[in-house]
Order: sequence, then structure tokens, then C-alpha cells
Amino acid sequence: MAKSKLEIADIFQSYRPAWRLANAGHVSFSQLKVMPSIEACRTEALGGHVAACTKCNHQHIAYNSCKNRHCPKCQGPAARDWMAARAEDLLPVEYFHVVFTLPAEIAQIAYWNKKAIYGLLFKASAQTVSTIAADPKRLGARVGMTSVLHTSHQRCVFILWGAPSARRARH
Repeated sequence: MAKSKLEIADIFQSYRPAWRLANAGHVSFSQLKVMPSIEACRTEALGGHVAACTKCNHQHIAYNSCKNRHCPKCQGPAARDWMAARAEDLLPVEYFHVVFTLPAEIAQIAYWNKKAIYGLLFKASAQTVSTIAADPKRLGARVGMTSVLHTSHQRCVFILWGAPSARRARH
């Protein structure tokens, strides 16, 4: 059965050598390992198993997945489920997407003291949004917000601020 749509793995296979050459020295080893994982996902390269129907004897090869957290085939369903759950939390009103980024110097400190730095980031971002939104010249309202921490590390523990009570969340 032929593939009917273009996938990220196809793009990686076509452009990876040139991209790696152009970005040499600017990408970490961990980041470089993601590309071949995604390319091999659900292909014969990772092996597989045969699923067979006991009634009609139809056989189907199911290839193993890479289980990489960046792979859209592996993590796509989980991401869609997470988005659907967050959509249920939203009110039927306008919303704004705001990104707060740590300067590289502070991000280096966060590597050694995640709880303190990320706690300060969530607290400062919540106070900033609340202060600006409360200004009568801007919105003049009390607002709520959902904060999500995006890091380059798979396992990160942080404190979520801005909720009625601080909750521990894991990523």
C-alpha cells in the first residue's frame, strides 16, 4: 500500500544531510538523534509484528514505533487528547497566546535550580498578565490564564502559579 500523504519523515529523509551540514555546531546531539528516530518510526527498521484475522486469514504487518516524544506519529494522539481536554476548560470568549521566554543566562541557572527559576517565571508572568489586563486603559478586567512550560528536557517538575492553589505538575 502506497503512502498517500507527505510525512515529516519524508522531509527528513530528503533534506537531513544538507540540513545537518548547514547547521553543524548549532544543534545538540540530543536534537540530532530525533531525526533518525522519526524517520525509522513505524518502518521495517524498527521491526514489527504480524496481525492476522482468525476468521478470514487476512494478515497485516504492524511496524513498531520509535516512542520519541517529538514524533508526530507517536505523540500526535496524546497531543490531540491533551488539546481536547484543554478546550473543555476554555470559556467561549476571545483568548490571547502570550509567550514569556527566559534569557539564556537565566535558563542556564534554571538547569540547576528548576523549582526556583520556573516558579519565579510562572509567578512573574501571572502578575504581568494580571496587571496589564487590570489597567482600565487596556482591558480593565480580572483575567485567568493557563500556563504551560516548554523546555528542552523531557522530565521536568515545576510549580504552576496563578491557580487558586499551587499544584505540582509533571512533564
